Amino acid sequence: MKEKIGNFISRFIMLLFSLTVLFPLGWIVIKSLQTNREFFAGAWGWPEVAQWENYAEAWNSLHIGDSLMNTLVLVGLSLLLSLSLTTAAAYVLTRVKFRGRKFLRSYVMFSLFLPGVNALVPTYVLMRSLGLLNKLSGLVLFNSLCGDAFALMVLSSFMQTIPKEYEESAALDGASLFQTFWKVIIPMSMPGVITLATFKVLWYYNDFMLPYIVLQDQSKYTIGVNMYAANQLMQYKADWVTLCAGVVLAMIPPVAVYIIFQKHVIAGATVGGLKG
Repeated sequence: MKEKIGNFISRFIMLLFSLTVLFPLGWIVIKSLQTNREFFAGAWGWPEVAQWENYAEAWNSLHIGDSLMNTLVLVGLSLLLSLSLTTAAAYVLTRVKFRGRKFLRSYVMFSLFLPGVNALVPTYVLMRSLGLLNKLSGLVLFNSLCGDAFALMVLSSFMQTIPKEYEESAALDGASLFQTFWKVIIPMSMPGVITLATFKVLWYYNDFMLPYIVLQDQSKYTIGVNMYAANQLMQYKADWVTLCAGVVLAMIPPVAVYIIFQKHVIAGATVGGLKG
């Protein structure tokens, strides 16, 4: 009986939490289908006729298409380079023995306690010195080359659970260190790689502060910076239904990514938790 009551309470709490997330999303979708007259008439009204042309207006007037393309290029290149470097670094720190390895791992994990905002000014100064301001390539390099302690921690937890015998068998078959890493470690760490890739996609897509500081031309804006600029424009234009339609369009890619890879993320997190 106590177990049933506990399950009911936990499910009720999760339902309330879900509503706090779903309610504002549903509200924005409804408002995106109204006219501006209906929008200002009341906060809880429904559209008399769904205004689907709001989405076309948002796509064109708010430059959603251009900013989405910039963001997808940024996310794709950053993900490819950062995953390559992170998996290699996690392999070296967890599977390759060398002097000072424990110190390096402790040093990397210590960076988790440092607020990321502290790096904004040094990052801006460095990118300005290297001539990378107002360039998507500069953001790609920053996302790829700057160490990610959380990513290393996630992948390390998977690689540490792989039995050493697999590497020993590969060595007996004449495999080099790179071949062992590529053909043995990476396939067996794939749940962790997929989990990390999903988190990185969502992080890069929603990143706002650094692109806002670095990018200056509207043609190079990412989706986050572009939506902020559109919100500022509403002070003079007051076309809020178009802005709501733009927000809905901006939400589609990350929601689609999570829906597609949801099972992989849950499976990866569960395996990591059980093995860790």
